[in-house]
Amino acid sequence: MVSRKLMGFWALFDVCLLAAGALVTAFSIVWRRSDVLMNFTISNADLTAGTVLGVALLVSFVVSVAAIIQRNHVTIGLVILNYILVADVFFVGIIGSFVWFYTLRERNNFHSAWSEATPATRIFLQDHFKCCGYFNGTDLAEVGGAFCTSQDFINNLNATVTSNFCVTGVTGFADYTLNNIFTSIYGLMAIVLSLLLASLCVIKKRKEDERFKKIDAKRGGRGFV
Repeated sequence: MVSRKLMGFWALFDVCLLAAGALVTAFSIVWRRSDVLMNFTISNADLTAGTVLGVALLVSFVVSVAAIIQRNHVTIGLVILNYILVADVFFVGIIGSFVWFYTLRERNNFHSAWSEATPATRIFLQDHFKCCGYFNGTDLAEVGGAFCTSQDFINNLNATVTSNFCVTGVTGFADYTLNNIFTSIYGLMAIVLSLLLASLCVIKKRKEDERFKKIDAKRGGRGFV
């Protein structure tokens, strides 16, 4: 019989998988709300990938419940679960690495995002970070809003003060946000791999139990002693 301790660990990791799937899905939905700063930092493609990952983890949880409630000699459900968990591992690694690679060239990547943003978005970010233009005052600076009130004001900004230009504020916020995101995503790997290992242990123990039952049956149910 599978030990209670082993099943307790399996159940713990399975609940963690459920919580991870629910949190990833929830954040992917919540961050779609109208928030200029977050919408500028996290793209719709990122949020879609997060939603798919969250749903995949939730589906894995449903499969795990269906697999574990099968009778002792039926392990095919756990085998299928393990294949799904392996796919989850690759999916988690791909999404986490995609976000991580994006952070390696944040200044240039967000310059592209800045150039594609609407004037209203740039004005909002300039007001928020108290800056004008991206790399300097001539780099896609928008006149308007509460901070960059005129072209003369922009021209008179001290070019040696990096906080006068938005690259500092934008990448500072983006670096903190994206680092937390890809670190959290990589953290999901521990949950998925732990459940995978626990499932392998449960399969092995169930097969052992069935083997001993068959041996015992051949001996007329007298056991080994």
